[in-house]
Amino acid sequence: MRIGILSDTHGLLRPQAIEVLRGCEHILHAGDVGDAAILEPLRGIAPVTAIRGNVDQAGACAALPATEAVLLAGHWFYLLHNLDDLDLHPQAAGMAAVIYGHTHRPEISRRNGVLFLNPGSAGPRRFSLPVSVAIVNATATGLDAEIVPLLLGESSSSNY
Repeated sequence: MRIGILSDTHGLLRPQAIEVLRGCEHILHAGDVGDAAILEPLRGIAPVTAIRGNVDQAGACAALPATEAVLLAGHWFYLLHNLDDLDLHPQAAGMAAVIYGHTHRPEISRRNGVLFLNPGSAGPRRFSLPVSVAIVNATATGLDAEIVPLLLGESSSSNY
């Protein structure tokens, strides 16, 4: 199963993000949506699970859950916006992955067998940080994650 992951769109859904996410079977948005209208084009690609971030304080975005657990291809994914707010022990809770955003800094790591993934910001560029999304390929044997830069001139994608 191909899973698209993005965060920190802040109301901006770039055409490059749409192109990278085409072909995904599910999309996860880790908060700071900024404008609920951007979820519709994503839903045109695949089912979407979205949570709210710290900027999602009004309107439809404020109604999004703060956290969410979703089962995809036999793996549990836990979404929250700010990793500092992690309110469970992922390994003990049976999570295969923790998906988060907030820092706008893409990151892929593994801790105690759990994938921790921040796709970076898919929206407005913040400082000199890259603009990116992530793709996770989920199989019966595990999760393969990749950060995909969206803007020309960015470094090539990185795998973990």
